[in-house]
Amino acid sequence: MKILVVDAQGGGIGRAVIASLREKYPGIDLTAVGTNAAATAAMLRAGADRAATGENAVAVCARRADVIIGPLGIVIADALLGEITPRMATAIGESDAVRILIPVNQCNNIVVGVPDTGLSGLVGAVVAQVGALLAKKAESC
Repeated sequence: MKILVVDAQGGGIGRAVIASLREKYPGIDLTAVGTNAAATAAMLRAGADRAATGENAVAVCARRADVIIGPLGIVIADALLGEITPRMATAIGESDAVRILIPVNQCNNIVVGVPDTGLSGLVGAVVAQVGALLAKKAESC
């Protein structure tokens, strides 16, 4: 299963997700794409197998991924202080991958009905969801 983690700004959410997934599932295939070099570097240091930066990297990697993980803003053009371009949001939205979106209520994007959970709780939920997808894939083989 090819997992793509996309993040922007300083890459803190992506870094936390990758570190937690790497700890729980050491052999998992993790690709990180940052919208800038700082985000990419943070995710690479957290244990991504490979990493790239920028709009075209998001578009190419989204086509190849089975699962895409990132903050909610990765599917909203001009989100994350403008770092998500319309092409990035479209590429992620049009991907056949399962999208696991982290409901971070920031940058004028608020998800109602979702409790304000801290980052560690959200990352734990991401790891649990990936585990469910891995179990489902193992059953189908």
